[in-house]
Amino acid sequence: MTTQGATDYLSFSNIQKSYDQKTLVVKDFSLNVAKGEFLTLLGPSGSGKTTVLMMIAGFESVTSGDILLDGKPITSTAPYKRNIGMVFQNYALFPHMSIAENLAYPLKVRKMPKDEIDAKVKEYLELIELEHMGGRKPAQLSGGQKQRVALARALIFNPSLVLMDEPLGALDKKLREQMQLEITRLHKKIGFTVIYVTHDQTEALTMSDRIAVFNDGVVQQCAAPDVLYEHPENSFVADFIGDNNFVNGTIVAEDGDFVTVKIANAEEEIATKRGDCGPIGSACRVSIRPEKLFIMPHEPACDNKINVTYAMRLYVGDFIQYYFKLPDGKDIVVKVLNDHEAPKFDEGQPIGLTSLKQHCTAYAAT
Repeated sequence: MTTQGATDYLSFSNIQKSYDQKTLVVKDFSLNVAKGEFLTLLGPSGSGKTTVLMMIAGFESVTSGDILLDGKPITSTAPYKRNIGMVFQNYALFPHMSIAENLAYPLKVRKMPKDEIDAKVKEYLELIELEHMGGRKPAQLSGGQKQRVALARALIFNPSLVLMDEPLGALDKKLREQMQLEITRLHKKIGFTVIYVTHDQTEALTMSDRIAVFNDGVVQQCAAPDVLYEHPENSFVADFIGDNNFVNGTIVAEDGDFVTVKIANAEEEIATKRGDCGPIGSACRVSIRPEKLFIMPHEPACDNKINVTYAMRLYVGDFIQYYFKLPDGKDIVVKVLNDHEAPKFDEGQPIGLTSLKQHCTAYAAT
């Protein structure tokens, strides 16, 4: 799969990686990244995303294919000569050095004059809003503060590229959300190019310009967050990005970009967008996001109606999740804002759910 950026600053061409010369953990990976872009590699554990990051850094060799940075091949370049900054989950700060000394270290290694080092350290301490903590040791900082220092150290020497490997994984939910905003702020202010690895879809949707979704060593789709969420190309992406319902059925009619699906174990038929589903007569899975389903009666009128039975509801705070049973016994979930109009039902009560056809997509059965 090849995805073009506005300017090809970082390019992957037919990258393959195998550890045993038999099994490929990264398969024919081609991608172009624009200068200043924030690209996230997202996928489950073992999908190949971290291996790609390690090949960029030079910590893993490339079995075949080429990686170009600013037009120059780097697959044979030693890691320390690639001018790449890295941010890890465990911070990787030097515990015996002060925060200022940690920031100064990559500049000293590059033999920058002392007055320039002092000015840079002061600038970056202010940038991460820790200007009064330069004399502290890492052990005297919170997790969020440590990660801000690690980020500043990766940026202070003006790297060609910044790689981030699950950098927020060790933080609690609130700190993680704060650091997402912090990284986004710094990225917008400085404009560095980022390759970010995570398995957290919310993190990817919040921070990225584009997201490459990995599964089994293959990029399933690479697109902007809203495109991935609203228009997934296959059922894996639809299932992995955000919450989703899947209704089993059979294609019974076609009409351009839309198909009609007969729901499994039911007489109802629903109209949906065409995903990667097969022709008439083939089995399919229809995806419908929980927030795109409505409990009848609902205005305005929708294209589709599905008859279900009520099972249970979960109070989540700002919204309520309603669980219903489809005719084939599978669950289907509806999200409703938590307000005075949120309905209540009896277990087993028959209910009608409605949706618009443009909010439903038929994918090949898996």
